[in-house]
Amino acid sequence: MSQNASQPIEKENPLGQSILLFAIMIALFLGGIYSLSYLTLENPWPMAVCLGLFALAFWIPQTILGRSNSAGES
Repeated sequence: MSQNASQPIEKENPLGQSILLFAIMIALFLGGIYSLSYLTLENPWPMAVCLGLFALAFWIPQTILGRSNSAGES
């Protein structure tokens, strides 16, 4: 282990910021689910909105907010 037992574990961001980001991403996800209530065979746009919001809810945390460029580094 590279961490000394007496040193605290460093966090990537504060708790408040993590909660805010989680709330925004879950709102995008639930908005996508809610858009499906307007889906009919004649109107495909709610499905397009659903797919877009789902994609944003997963893509934003994994790419923009993630640390994909520093994976494996310490």
